[in-house]
Amino acid sequence: MATAKSDWKSREGSGMESAEHAASGAAQKASDFGHGVADKAKDMGSQVADKAREVGSQVADKARELGSNVADKAREMGSAATEKASQAASFVGKKAGDAATAMGGGMENLAGSIREHGPSEGMFGSATSSVAKSLEETGHYFKEHGFNNLGEDLTHFIRRNPVPVLLAGVAAGYLIARATRR
Repeated sequence: MATAKSDWKSREGSGMESAEHAASGAAQKASDFGHGVADKAKDMGSQVADKAREVGSQVADKARELGSNVADKAREMGSAATEKASQAASFVGKKAGDAATAMGGGMENLAGSIREHGPSEGMFGSATSSVAKSLEETGHYFKEHGFNNLGEDLTHFIRRNPVPVLLAGVAAGYLIARATRR
């Protein structure tokens, strides 16, 4: 029995050593596995970070590109609007010039009619001639210059002839007041 006990003790000792050895190996494997998982996690984290930087860079590039496209479109639209406004102003200017030319022609025709049908002798004859001459000169002015220098020329005329302009203004006011009272 002593041998059986010592056999069991020796087996127990070698079983213990085996268990310790097995536990140590398992611990080592678990540690190695843990380090492997940690390394994999680091690699994956690094890959995710790289991918996030790449996507962020792509998004920033697209945003810059879109911003540039929007700015280009805004410039194009502004240029088109400026061109349209310029064309409209040119059209209005041409129509105003055409109207001034037509008005000048009409004034010259009216002057001719006044000369033809108005009195030609005496005080009324000289008034008729003066009115016809003024209408012809004004009609010629509008045919030649249009409305371009009208304000400036009118200012010079008023400065050269203040009394007649004042009297004409009073007479026009009187006639307008009388006509509107009826």
